[in-house]
Amino acid sequence: MRIAELAAYLVHVPLKREIKHASATRRESANLLVRCRLRDGTEGWGEGVPRSYVTGETADGALEQLAATPLVEQLNGDCVNWSDVIALCESFRPASREDDFRGCYGNALRCAVELSLLDAFGRLFNQPVRALTREYAPAAPVYAERGSVQYSAAIMAEWPRSERRAAIKMRLYGFTQCKVKVGAEGADDATRLRRIRRWIGRRVDLRLDANEAWHASEVADRLAPLIPCGITCIEQPIPHEEVGALADLRPSLGVPVILDESLTGVFDAQEAIRRGTCDLFNIRLSKCGGFLNSLRLAAMAASAGLGYQLGCHPGETGILSAAGRHWACSVSGIRYLEGSYDRHVLAELLTNEDITFGYGGRAPAIDKPGLGVTVNPAVLQRWTRQERTFRLD
Repeated sequence: MRIAELAAYLVHVPLKREIKHASATRRESANLLVRCRLRDGTEGWGEGVPRSYVTGETADGALEQLAATPLVEQLNGDCVNWSDVIALCESFRPASREDDFRGCYGNALRCAVELSLLDAFGRLFNQPVRALTREYAPAAPVYAERGSVQYSAAIMAEWPRSERRAAIKMRLYGFTQCKVKVGAEGADDATRLRRIRRWIGRRVDLRLDANEAWHASEVADRLAPLIPCGITCIEQPIPHEEVGALADLRPSLGVPVILDESLTGVFDAQEAIRRGTCDLFNIRLSKCGGFLNSLRLAAMAASAGLGYQLGCHPGETGILSAAGRHWACSVSGIRYLEGSYDRHVLAELLTNEDITFGYGGRAPAIDKPGLGVTVNPAVLQRWTRQERTFRLD
């Protein structure tokens, strides 16, 4: 079976409330959706969430990048099994930029296109997307079949009253892990964290995310008053431009370090391992270039003795939520799991299916073919700002 066409949609996803952290504040998310249609009419959907401060991408730029990519040459293969689909996905190479030495410009686009293919062929094969993980050789070190997963919660940089409400709600809702955003301008993080710890309880695993807020010269002093609150790790404490300093700083910080903005693909992973700049990778499907590349990164971390988590971007719709669920249900050793926040974050659901996590962040594996979700055409139409179709046959 071959691909007949791809259709790309630049959509603005409305959020329930303002999402704020040290790197950005937003009330909506500009995402790229891709629909893959096979020659027999089978359709699949994919999604990417471009973030300019992470990979240099924008949603408009991703759409233009797709238009500049020779799709007919790259995606004209005939697929009869997952091995063929994997080969087809790995042949897709978005038009690149000369200054992209990290190889991350185009990761959100790559994710959107790849997921649309996996969804379409999964439906054709009558198998869930996670079934391909056991067929993907690089994923062998981390492959596992899991019938359910448990997500962690997150507290953004908010007013004390909002933080109190969020922390108590998470405690009552039975969460065992929570991420707190720190480093926002003007915030007293030590006071905030003491309050949050008191409200959320001592049993919750509390980790921090600074989103590149601090400089290498100040990170130790910034962390010192936070460590007594029982934090378990710090995510991306310094800007990517200074990440090399973590090789010397990390052993004395007192908590493990997770790389996020500095972990966008294989190049970054190799550098992190070589230089010893982190203890864990924060893998996000969109940021890291899709389902397959994220599997490769998890295996690289495991082989190097490092940990990893699966993260998400605020503003992901049910398409990426479903993809993350399939990934998490086929990978072992995930330290922290983020995603499936749909109903709690989005003002309206794009998918007909609501796969928001349940009590305590628990959620079952999705057993339906492909990603297991379908798109509501009326919602898609309301959100769409640009649309382009690319014929491949």
